[in-house]
Amino acid sequence: MSERRYAAHVGLSRGAIQKAKSAGRLVLFADGSIDAAASDARRTATTDPAKQRQDSGDAKMKPVPDAALSAVGDTLRENGLAAPITGGGTTFLQAKTANEVLKAQERRLRLQKMKNELIDRPRAIALVFQLAREERDAWVTWPARVAALMAAELDIDPRRMQTVLEAQVRAHLAELAEIRPGFR
Repeated sequence: MSERRYAAHVGLSRGAIQKAKSAGRLVLFADGSIDAAASDARRTATTDPAKQRQDSGDAKMKPVPDAALSAVGDTLRENGLAAPITGGGTTFLQAKTANEVLKAQERRLRLQKMKNELIDRPRAIALVFQLAREERDAWVTWPARVAALMAAELDIDPRRMQTVLEAQVRAHLAELAEIRPGFR
Protein backbone atom coordinates (compact mmCIF):
# COMPACT_ATOMS: atom_id res chain seq x y z
CA MET A 1 0.00 0.00 0.00
CA SER A 2 1.34 3.46 -0.82
CA GLU A 3 1.94 6.14 1.80
CA ARG A 4 -1.00 8.12 0.47
CA ARG A 5 -3.43 5.16 0.59
CA TYR A 6 -2.21 4.13 4.04
CA ALA A 7 -2.63 7.69 5.32
CA ALA A 8 -6.25 7.64 4.07
CA HIS A 9 -6.71 4.17 5.58
CA VAL A 10 -5.71 5.27 9.09
CA GLY A 11 -7.01 8.83 8.90
CA LEU A 12 -3.65 10.57 9.27
CA SER A 13 -1.73 12.98 7.08
CA ARG A 14 0.85 11.74 4.64
CA GLY A 15 3.49 13.63 6.63
CA ALA A 16 2.55 11.71 9.77
CA ILE A 17 2.89 8.45 7.86
CA GLN A 18 6.31 9.51 6.55
CA LYS A 19 7.43 10.30 10.12
CA ALA A 20 6.16 6.93 11.35
CA LYS A 21 7.93 5.24 8.44
CA SER A 22 11.27 6.94 9.19
CA ALA A 23 10.87 6.12 12.90
CA GLY A 24 10.43 2.43 12.08
CA ARG A 25 6.86 2.23 13.35
CA LEU A 26 5.56 0.80 10.05
CA VAL A 27 6.15 -2.62 8.48
CA LEU A 28 7.36 -2.36 4.90
CA PHE A 29 7.47 -4.87 2.06
CA ALA A 30 10.70 -5.35 0.11
CA ASP A 31 9.51 -2.94 -2.61
CA GLY A 32 9.03 -0.14 0.01
CA SER A 33 5.22 -0.33 0.11
CA ILE A 34 3.45 -0.54 3.45
CA ASP A 35 2.04 -3.76 4.91
CA ALA A 36 -1.23 -2.29 6.25
CA ALA A 37 -2.24 -5.07 8.65
CA ALA A 38 1.20 -5.48 10.21
CA SER A 39 1.72 -1.71 10.36
CA ASP A 40 -1.64 -1.22 12.09
CA ALA A 41 -0.66 -3.78 14.72
CA ARG A 42 2.79 -2.22 15.24
CA ARG A 43 1.36 1.32 15.46
CA THR A 44 -1.23 0.15 18.00
CA ALA A 45 1.42 -1.54 20.11
CA THR A 46 3.86 1.40 20.06
CA THR A 47 1.44 4.32 20.40
CA ASP A 48 0.46 5.71 23.80
CA PRO A 49 -3.23 4.73 24.35
CA ALA A 50 -4.09 8.29 25.38
CA LYS A 51 -2.90 9.52 22.00
CA GLN A 52 -4.60 6.87 19.87
CA ARG A 53 -7.56 7.87 17.77
CA GLN A 54 -10.79 6.09 18.48
CA ASP A 55 -11.81 3.75 15.66
CA SER A 56 -14.69 5.47 13.94
CA GLY A 57 -14.80 3.21 10.90
CA ASP A 58 -15.08 5.14 7.67
CA ALA A 59 -17.01 7.99 9.32
CA LYS A 60 -15.13 11.26 9.27
CA MET A 61 -14.49 13.09 12.50
CA LYS A 62 -16.98 15.84 13.25
CA PRO A 63 -15.56 19.35 13.14
CA VAL A 64 -15.31 21.18 16.44
CA PRO A 65 -17.72 24.15 16.54
CA ASP A 66 -16.13 27.60 16.52
CA ALA A 67 -17.97 28.45 19.75
CA ALA A 68 -16.23 25.57 21.53
CA LEU A 69 -12.84 26.65 20.22
CA SER A 70 -13.41 30.25 21.30
CA ALA A 71 -14.53 29.02 24.74
CA VAL A 72 -11.25 27.10 25.06
CA GLY A 73 -9.33 30.25 24.14
CA ASP A 74 -11.34 32.38 26.56
CA THR A 75 -10.77 29.95 29.42
CA LEU A 76 -7.06 29.79 28.75
CA ARG A 77 -6.75 33.61 28.52
CA GLU A 78 -8.78 34.14 31.72
CA ASN A 79 -6.30 31.96 33.57
CA GLY A 80 -3.18 33.57 32.13
CA LEU A 81 -2.34 30.71 29.79
CA ALA A 82 -1.37 30.87 26.12
CA ALA A 83 -4.45 30.76 23.92
CA PRO A 84 -4.47 29.76 20.26
CA ILE A 85 -3.86 32.52 17.74
CA THR A 86 -7.03 33.79 16.09
CA GLY A 87 -7.64 31.80 12.95
CA GLY A 88 -5.28 29.06 14.12
CA GLY A 89 -6.27 25.72 15.50
CA THR A 90 -6.49 24.66 19.09
CA THR A 91 -4.05 21.95 20.01
CA PHE A 92 -5.07 18.89 21.96
CA LEU A 93 -2.89 20.03 24.86
CA GLN A 94 -4.56 23.46 24.95
CA ALA A 95 -8.03 21.89 24.88
CA LYS A 96 -7.06 19.43 27.60
CA THR A 97 -5.61 22.25 29.73
CA ALA A 98 -8.77 24.32 29.26
CA ASN A 99 -10.86 21.30 30.24
CA GLU A 100 -8.82 20.79 33.42
CA VAL A 101 -9.09 24.50 34.26
CA LEU A 102 -12.87 24.38 33.78
CA LYS A 103 -13.14 21.29 35.99
CA ALA A 104 -11.12 23.04 38.71
CA GLN A 105 -13.33 26.12 38.46
CA GLU A 106 -16.44 23.95 38.68
CA ARG A 107 -15.10 22.19 41.77
CA ARG A 108 -14.24 25.56 43.37
CA LEU A 109 -17.79 26.82 42.70
CA ARG A 110 -19.29 23.61 44.11
CA LEU A 111 -17.17 24.04 47.26
CA GLN A 112 -18.16 27.71 47.60
CA LYS A 113 -21.81 26.70 47.26
CA MET A 114 -21.41 24.06 49.98
CA LYS A 115 -19.82 26.70 52.24
CA ASN A 116 -22.71 29.11 51.49
CA GLU A 117 -20.27 31.65 50.04
CA LEU A 118 -22.31 32.11 46.86
CA ILE A 119 -25.51 34.12 46.57
CA ASP A 120 -28.70 33.25 44.76
CA ARG A 121 -28.77 35.65 41.80
CA PRO A 122 -32.60 35.89 41.40
CA ARG A 123 -32.96 36.53 45.14
CA ALA A 124 -30.23 39.20 45.06
CA ILE A 125 -31.91 40.95 42.11
CA ALA A 126 -35.26 40.86 43.92
CA LEU A 127 -33.70 42.34 47.07
CA VAL A 128 -32.00 45.14 45.11
CA PHE A 129 -35.27 45.88 43.30
CA GLN A 130 -37.13 46.01 46.64
CA LEU A 131 -34.49 48.33 48.12
CA ALA A 132 -34.68 50.65 45.09
CA ARG A 133 -38.48 50.75 45.33
CA GLU A 134 -38.32 51.67 49.04
CA GLU A 135 -35.77 54.39 48.27
CA ARG A 136 -37.98 55.78 45.50
CA ASP A 137 -41.05 55.79 47.77
CA ALA A 138 -39.09 57.62 50.48
CA TRP A 139 -38.12 60.33 47.99
CA VAL A 140 -41.67 60.66 46.65
CA THR A 141 -43.02 61.38 50.15
CA TRP A 142 -40.12 63.62 51.17
CA PRO A 143 -41.53 66.93 49.77
CA ALA A 144 -44.77 66.55 51.77
CA ARG A 145 -42.77 66.04 54.97
CA VAL A 146 -40.31 68.92 54.61
CA ALA A 147 -42.15 71.54 52.51
CA ALA A 148 -43.84 73.20 55.51
CA LEU A 149 -40.59 73.38 57.51
CA MET A 150 -38.64 74.84 54.57
CA ALA A 151 -41.44 77.31 53.75
CA ALA A 152 -41.47 78.55 57.36
CA GLU A 153 -37.69 79.07 57.33
CA LEU A 154 -37.81 80.90 54.00
CA ASP A 155 -41.08 82.70 54.80
CA ILE A 156 -42.86 81.58 51.59
CA ASP A 157 -46.13 79.80 50.77
CA PRO A 158 -45.97 76.12 51.96
CA ARG A 159 -48.14 74.81 49.09
CA ARG A 160 -45.93 76.48 46.50
CA MET A 161 -42.83 75.04 48.20
CA GLN A 162 -44.31 71.51 48.19
CA THR A 163 -45.30 71.82 44.50
CA VAL A 164 -41.80 72.94 43.49
CA LEU A 165 -40.09 70.21 45.56
CA GLU A 166 -42.40 67.48 44.21
CA ALA A 167 -41.72 68.58 40.62
CA GLN A 168 -37.95 68.53 41.17
CA VAL A 169 -37.96 65.14 42.94
CA ARG A 170 -40.18 63.54 40.27
CA ALA A 171 -37.97 64.94 37.49
CA HIS A 172 -34.89 63.49 39.15
CA LEU A 173 -36.56 60.10 39.72
CA ALA A 174 -37.61 60.04 36.05
CA GLU A 175 -33.97 60.59 35.06
CA LEU A 176 -32.89 57.73 37.32
CA ALA A 177 -35.57 55.45 35.84
CA GLU A 178 -33.97 55.83 32.41
CA ILE A 179 -30.71 54.33 33.65
CA ARG A 180 -30.77 50.58 32.96
CA PRO A 181 -27.95 48.62 34.59
CA GLY A 182 -26.87 45.66 32.48
CA PHE A 183 -27.24 42.36 34.28
CA ARG A 184 -25.09 39.61 32.85
